[in-house]
Amino acid sequence: MNSGPARVASGDLTAVLWRLLDASSREDSTAFLTLLDDADGALAESTEPRWTAWGQAFTARRALIESDPEGAAEAVAAAREALDKCPPSADTALTLAYLAHVEVTADHFDAAMLLAVDASLLTEGPNAGEPTRALHQAHRWLSLSLSGLDLEELAVSHAGRGHRIAAVLPDLADQWQMLQLSAQQHAELAQTLRRRGDSERARALAAVAIAQATEAREMAWEPDPADADLLDVVQAWALNSSDDLDGAVGPLRRVRRRVQEHGGLWLRAYTDLVLARLLVRVARRDEDEEYGEEAIGLLVDAAGGFVASGDRRRYRQCLLELGQNSADLGRPAEALHWLEAYRADSGRAHSRSREMWAEMFVRRSRLREAERQAALLRRHALEDPLTGLGNRRSAERRLGAMRLGDEPLSLAVVDVDRFKKVNDEASHTHGDAVLRRVADLLREHIRTGDEVYRWAGDEFLVVLPTATEAQAVVVMERLRAAVAAADWSDLIPGPVTVSIGVATAPAVDEGQPATVVGWKALFDTADLHLFSAKRSGRNRVRAPGASAGEEPSGHHPTDNHPTDDHPTDDPTDDEAPA
Repeated sequence: MNSGPARVASGDLTAVLWRLLDASSREDSTAFLTLLDDADGALAESTEPRWTAWGQAFTARRALIESDPEGAAEAVAAAREALDKCPPSADTALTLAYLAHVEVTADHFDAAMLLAVDASLLTEGPNAGEPTRALHQAHRWLSLSLSGLDLEELAVSHAGRGHRIAAVLPDLADQWQMLQLSAQQHAELAQTLRRRGDSERARALAAVAIAQATEAREMAWEPDPADADLLDVVQAWALNSSDDLDGAVGPLRRVRRRVQEHGGLWLRAYTDLVLARLLVRVARRDEDEEYGEEAIGLLVDAAGGFVASGDRRRYRQCLLELGQNSADLGRPAEALHWLEAYRADSGRAHSRSREMWAEMFVRRSRLREAERQAALLRRHALEDPLTGLGNRRSAERRLGAMRLGDEPLSLAVVDVDRFKKVNDEASHTHGDAVLRRVADLLREHIRTGDEVYRWAGDEFLVVLPTATEAQAVVVMERLRAAVAAADWSDLIPGPVTVSIGVATAPAVDEGQPATVVGWKALFDTADLHLFSAKRSGRNRVRAPGASAGEEPSGHHPTDNHPTDDHPTDDPTDDEAPA
């Protein structure tokens, strides 16, 4: 017996994600809710923070569809909490951008802005990575969100970036979608600039919108009829902003007839708004009140469509334009009615803070980028780029902060035997690979709490807090043996070994005079024992408690490494440049 819809396996979640995102941008929410019902179980079962965040984001979207603003707010907060556990990436940027759009739909201006800022930073930083579907979709949802926040310049910028990324990816549907969005955002910004008096730039943006609409039509892709109609509306809008009023009226009326018959509520309202704006310009040019009257009727219909479909931003635009156009027709009472409705819906804080938020968006983005660059510089200053270990400066800073005498502290200086020979006979590239592998082996075999640094060239420093000399020798013998036993055949013909010198600063008992040596003297002592290890045959550990002729436990000299009785090579030959 079938008790409900088929559930989605967790491995299919990525494919379902793209379908849910596509359905989210459609007017009819039925497909989205059906898909979400099928995916809910798998999303809830996944323990990955990424899918937890998406599950909550889609729950917020469902709550808005079902007129549950409190449920939407709780889901958005839960999604943000899950995203705090996700690494910075294009996937995280996409989730943030989608949440921003959810908050725009909920008319939560400030929350949407903060989410958009965070998403924008991730799309621009090094963590965004190579062009991917997640990255161009992040730009898409960012563009939609910023448009809803009346930040049209930024909306155009992100639409353009998303289009450029989609253009190098194989999916034609994504390419068409981003061309359509970019054309739409260019046309809308052109309209805004023309109304502000910047006709020259408006015409330039309109030309871009027309070119992109033409390019989309020439693609070998058959879009959804509603998407094709929207593209026609966008092109007519661009013709309006390029001052080709007569060339825009006929095509726009034809597409309106199709949309009125087959289109969804939002698309009908959008088409009415565009045609109303065009007719207002024609009415003013020709001094024809009939066009003005028709525009008023279209704006009334558009306002109703937008409020019913949840597009509060364009609903407010319709109210404002109804007030302005009613005043132009000599109807002050009607104009006052529409302007009062606009003021009540907009709210003083919303209208007053728009420009401030636009400036804050840019400033915060720059501040975050400056902080990121500063952190990167700090990391580079303290990290060895070849091995990823802390560098000498980092080691000196760490040792300088340690209080010697409170508890034992051991240092071990590790040097790769005959490293100069590796560089000379193999290559510096192979030499770098040897150093990276030695660093990995040291990291792998130290105790929890011990620290490894690349001191200089082929020399490493191991800091062993709380380790007595005997304990440090045991640990370092384990490290020496791990390097000697590793397989190096893919890099060089022979084995790789290390020599190690150890020194220990003991704890000072309470009441005794603090005569503990400083870390620099302790390092020098370890370095002397390293030299002793080199002189006595290499591939061994030396510490003050081991005499020159004594072998550490478990060490067996091989034919490739002279014994203490035959130190034939100069130990300084092992040194590599810092």
